[in-house]
Amino acid sequence: MKPRVFLGLVVSAGLLVTACSSISQIGTSVAVATGQISPGQAAAINQSAQAVQQSFQDFTPEQEYYIGRSVAAVILTKYRPYDDPAATRYINLLGQSLAMASDRPETFRGYHFLILDSDDINALSAPGGFVFVTRGLLRCAKSEDQVAAILCHEITHVVLKHGLQAIKKSRITAALTNAALTGVEVAGPSDVAQLTATFSDSINDITSTMINSGYSREFEVQADRGAVDLMKRVGYDPWALVDVLEVMKLRLKPGGNDFAKTHPDPAFRIEVVEKEIGSAQRSTTVNPERQARYEAAMAGI
Repeated sequence: MKPRVFLGLVVSAGLLVTACSSISQIGTSVAVATGQISPGQAAAINQSAQAVQQSFQDFTPEQEYYIGRSVAAVILTKYRPYDDPAATRYINLLGQSLAMASDRPETFRGYHFLILDSDDINALSAPGGFVFVTRGLLRCAKSEDQVAAILCHEITHVVLKHGLQAIKKSRITAALTNAALTGVEVAGPSDVAQLTATFSDSINDITSTMINSGYSREFEVQADRGAVDLMKRVGYDPWALVDVLEVMKLRLKPGGNDFAKTHPDPAFRIEVVEKEIGSAQRSTTVNPERQARYEAAMAGI
């Protein structure tokens, strides 16, 4: 099975309107001051934006999916998929099984897991269930429990909609402002096509900001805690997450463009995870069936 992902950049009309609603009154005030629009037009735009913001306070599953698909497209301009059918199948079977046991077992069109052909130590999760893990990060794992720990962390980002929250708070560019000023009230089919063309650069800006900056420390702590809970729930050893973080602590290079740039220091995360695990005992035995399938699938990583 070859890796199959959404390579096209797709933005729904709902996303366009939602993003347009984020424009603040400050932006329209500037437009009035510079003579671009009249005070009446500014008032109408602000009123429309406030109404849309209320309507789209929570994205629908479909909208979340298309946002995630856009983020996935940007990720795949930076990384190349790893073409190993056995490894891809294994990661998807394991990931789907873990996702089904999570607090959000279903997303619109389901979860998607892909290995990225990169030595970077990194993992990325986009809204709607798009999860990417590099070969470099998978090499930090030595067992199925440890791979499960990596995936549980990313699945928790999806469950808690961290990616969606990052996009909501992202910087809105001047191009988006122009789109809103010209089309927020009268966006018909032809207008949506024009807005999409204008908005594509903004989506790239939003997704690039999220990918390069990473989630907040608070979100990463939440994802680690959620990973521990999910691993306990399905019977994997939560101490495996600590083991992976210990390896990462040794291999990550400060100032790099991978996990070290977008995630808190592994030492800090280890403290959080150990506290979350609490009194749970570390497993002293290796499940031979799990280890056998892990080694068979990950042999080429």
